[in-house]
Amino acid sequence: MAFSSNMVISPRKLRYDVYSYSYQQDSKTPLVISVLASLIERTLARNERISRKCGLNVNHSGSKSRVRIFDCNETPDMTIQSYLERVFRYTKAGPSVYVVAYVYIDRFCRLLPEFRITGRNVHRLLITTIMVASKYVEDMNYRNSYFARVGGITTKEMNTLELEFLFLMNFKLHVNVTVFESYCCHLEREVSSGGGYHIEKTLRCAEEIKSQQRGYSQIARISL
Repeated sequence: MAFSSNMVISPRKLRYDVYSYSYQQDSKTPLVISVLASLIERTLARNERISRKCGLNVNHSGSKSRVRIFDCNETPDMTIQSYLERVFRYTKAGPSVYVVAYVYIDRFCRLLPEFRITGRNVHRLLITTIMVASKYVEDMNYRNSYFARVGGITTKEMNTLELEFLFLMNFKLHVNVTVFESYCCHLEREVSSGGGYHIEKTLRCAEEIKSQQRGYSQIARISL
């Protein structure tokens, strides 16, 4: 989805997408995807700054071997925005799925404080949490093999990631209405801070455009 440099997202529009989005009436990518992508991009940037400042090699000590399952061999060149748009394009997971996935990511990081989101693990973490959230929210879902193909990993890797994620989360997947609403409010605050949510430059760079063109032409394998 292309954005102009001065685009502002309304909190009201974000809430409409989460609660009333319709595939028949709405052809654009839900705004929650852009907000979530920006939140994760900022988290990545913060973790990288901390890593450089402290000289840390995040997620790579012996005691953290279980969380390293999300690490890929090389950092993928697809931006978070492009990756989330790709997942939405091919799975049609509703906006509420991405809110629940956001809840899961937050819980995961709280349960495992040694885990840090990095460029090497963020894509696998996203496809795993979105798939698990989709199973929790949606009545009908694609097979794990399809999510794996969309996410750019093998079915075996997808199954392993799902299983490890569930055990690392202690199967704490329930999201009640109060929790869901609180995370929606958090996303709205992100939107409304400073009088409006302006799409960051990182979500509109040339690398994203290249990644979109490469990713949307067909459901091709992405090497993660």
